[in-house]
Amino acid sequence: MCGITGWASFHRDARTRPRVIEAMTATLTPRGPDAGGVWLGEHAAIGHRRLAVIDLAGGAQPMPDRPDAPTAVLSYSGEVYNHHELRAELRGRGHEFRTRSDTEVVLRAYAEWGEDLAEHLDGMFAFAVWDERAGKLVLVRDRLGVKPLFWAAVDGGLAFASEPKALFAHPEIRPRVDADGLREAYSLLFNTGPTVWSGVREVEPGGVLVLDRDGIRERRYWQLDLAAHTDDKDTAVDRVARLVGGAARGQLEADVPLCSLLSGGLDSTVVTALLADELRLREGPDARIRSYAVDYSDQAEQFTGDVLRTGHDTPYATEAGAFIGTDHSTVVLDPRDLLDPEHRRAVVVARDSPIGVGDMDTSLYLLFGEIRRHSTVALSGEAADEVFGGYPWFHNPEALAADTFPWLLVTGDEAAMPLNPELDLRIGEFSADTYRGALAAVPHLDDETPAEHRQREMQHLSLTRWLRQLLHRKDRLSMAQGLEVRVPYCDHRLVEYAFAAPWSLKSFDGREKSLLRAVGAGLAPDSVLYRPKNHYPATHHPDYNRGLQDMARDALADDRVRSIADETRIKPCLDTPADQLEWGHRLRLERVVDLALWLDHHQPELVL
Repeated sequence: MCGITGWASFHRDARTRPRVIEAMTATLTPRGPDAGGVWLGEHAAIGHRRLAVIDLAGGAQPMPDRPDAPTAVLSYSGEVYNHHELRAELRGRGHEFRTRSDTEVVLRAYAEWGEDLAEHLDGMFAFAVWDERAGKLVLVRDRLGVKPLFWAAVDGGLAFASEPKALFAHPEIRPRVDADGLREAYSLLFNTGPTVWSGVREVEPGGVLVLDRDGIRERRYWQLDLAAHTDDKDTAVDRVARLVGGAARGQLEADVPLCSLLSGGLDSTVVTALLADELRLREGPDARIRSYAVDYSDQAEQFTGDVLRTGHDTPYATEAGAFIGTDHSTVVLDPRDLLDPEHRRAVVVARDSPIGVGDMDTSLYLLFGEIRRHSTVALSGEAADEVFGGYPWFHNPEALAADTFPWLLVTGDEAAMPLNPELDLRIGEFSADTYRGALAAVPHLDDETPAEHRQREMQHLSLTRWLRQLLHRKDRLSMAQGLEVRVPYCDHRLVEYAFAAPWSLKSFDGREKSLLRAVGAGLAPDSVLYRPKNHYPATHHPDYNRGLQDMARDALADDRVRSIADETRIKPCLDTPADQLEWGHRLRLERVVDLALWLDHHQPELVL
């Protein structure tokens, strides 16, 4: 896992501007604390920051295809899990290798297949290839969008980066926000392409972007599609078991310490159990994988159920760790640490965005910091709810009947935070138009029942929109601590198979995630196997709410904050007794605080 950046321009000689690429690369140091480098050519400058995970000595980047007079230069972030198989295939085609790294496999794959190389790669990745011979820049992103990749136009070409902050180190790209950007950020619709930043775009998941002298062209090499599904229940359970097991075991490789995130829920427990079994097969019966959970010092006494949470995680995580046989640790955070302005600022800086989930972001950031003291790679259960139908909106008649994105029903707000009505952003119209376009992109089978048709829509929306912001969150907060997080449930073969399975199979036991629960039998204790869905934990301490209210009051003293946020709708949340503050209203305050921090750090030009 690493940070990549650079630019290509046919109007300027990049060799005359070394300080620009050095500055862009330096912004990504947290993503790659182990090493950094740049490469300069006439029409391209390529930068890289490395978090060394595989072939620690041999994977330095940017990587040229040959030391002298290279014809191609690669800056690569992520992991390609089938690199051993690809290496053997490419050797059979006459390619020679200097390193053991998956980076070089990607570079040789480009030499063999050109722009079509991504179809041969299994993994999570975002990379750039400058093709010196052809005079073109090729940007590629993995199928589900696990790894981020942003770009913006510059004179005669474009600049790219793992994070927008690197783009802003280029003198031609400034942090600028207009009404369209605020709509993208605060509507919670999770479009891919446009961002909160004017002129800054994402490469589509499963996308390839090519810049040459003829201009920019984009295409998709993968998108979520639908095939007929003929497997019965037993066959489907067996197939899912093989797909989940293969994805988890295939992601165990690392030349650095590796661990698992074990929350005490079904998703992470199944992954952790599979990893633990594989590790014992490889290293002997006494091998134990490290596992980590997060908790708050007040949770056992203060826990209060809300719209997202039904119980306290820690006892389940501890039981799961003992059942599996992991070296388990619970990172216990003090709610006061979540109010620390420096921690909050670090999270907002990591995200480059005012949109987050407050204390849950800060606690995840601090958790990753503790894990990084012992491990460089962690595996996560992220995406299982999207793949197997775990969210309440798959099972709630009101959500199924609603003519909108289902997650917008959670807080009941039109937007993530009440916005100043003087902006006239027309979020409602934007949401309705976007929703219609999102439904039009959903593939269907001709013989689907209306119920099956609707469930297919819900799963497609979850996989192509809701999941993307969760992956962004996990990438940014983990990489800000120099930790690589892998997500086996994002294996595209598993996603494709589960998406094609009929809803009757996904819910055959009358509840959520039936297929995964069947796979988990014997891998997880019954208490976890049959536990209701529980979201990432949040602190419930009234002192946190009081501190948050004080921070939000300070934030609203900023004229720029009031120009964006609707002060009249936020003030009642400041006057609510701390122990009575509802989760949705607390989230409004979290976002007011984050907005103030974001404005202060980036100092964006607001064109509203």
